[in-house]
Amino acid sequence: MKIALDPSMYENLSLKEMVDKTAELGYDYIELSPREDFCPFYKYPKVDKSQIKNLKRWLNDAGVKISSLLPLYYWAGPEEDRRQAAVRNWKRAIEIAVELDIDLMNSEFNGTKYNPVVCEEKFIKSMDELIPVFEKEGIKLNLQAHPYDFIETNKGAVDMIRALDRPWINLVYSTAHTFYYDDGIGDIETMFDYAGDRLTHVLFSDTFNHKAANGLRYIVNPPGAEVTIHQHLNIGEGEVDFDTIFRKLKEMNFDGIATNAVFAWVDKADESSKFMLEKMKEGLGLAIS
Repeated sequence: MKIALDPSMYENLSLKEMVDKTAELGYDYIELSPREDFCPFYKYPKVDKSQIKNLKRWLNDAGVKISSLLPLYYWAGPEEDRRQAAVRNWKRAIEIAVELDIDLMNSEFNGTKYNPVVCEEKFIKSMDELIPVFEKEGIKLNLQAHPYDFIETNKGAVDMIRALDRPWINLVYSTAHTFYYDDGIGDIETMFDYAGDRLTHVLFSDTFNHKAANGLRYIVNPPGAEVTIHQHLNIGEGEVDFDTIFRKLKEMNFDGIATNAVFAWVDKADESSKFMLEKMKEGLGLAIS
């Protein structure tokens, strides 16, 4: 099993400083999420061979590895021009992964829940173009449903992954999205059982149930405004059933990637990251150094 840090709370650090910070915090792996100086959100990658060479050296010096590269692009449209740009971005990101000796990328479906049929069509069109590239380069792909996306539910994500019918395309489960995944129920056992061996990647952070308290937990103005809200808190600060999560992962002999995906505490990032590493190792039954 790989225990990784998503270093989004350290975006103010240089790439080298981020690598060194990951090692200082006690993590062996980085889940390399979007950075403006590397693979930015929704834009063409901003990295050359020299920077890739530097990053490989910094990783080696720090004793840290990259568990996966996480690009986010509008490959599910619904606008065709942006979809085509996203496919170009993806092809370049795959090249970067190959140069970094990374064999796994993870991402989201990246559409909009307000146009799900068209977004699904665009997503499949993008996958038709990209699947041969992934297979040629030997890169695996993990995908997650996300609040606001054209797929928000666990079942929907698993069904789409099965529809793509490639053993190297599997599921990311983000615990912070638990209450979107089954419309506020939070039934981890049922969702994990449905995913089965497709579950190969878990992002760990806590959240509150946005469906609780008769819809009044989060008050928006004007009432009924189209907003999507969730949190990425430390374990124990929200309402996700982590006892069941850890129990089920042990029962499933989970041996994939477990990532600390807390983003809420930039002002106390070190404290949060160390706490999460300990809680993840404890819950997964791993040795705590």
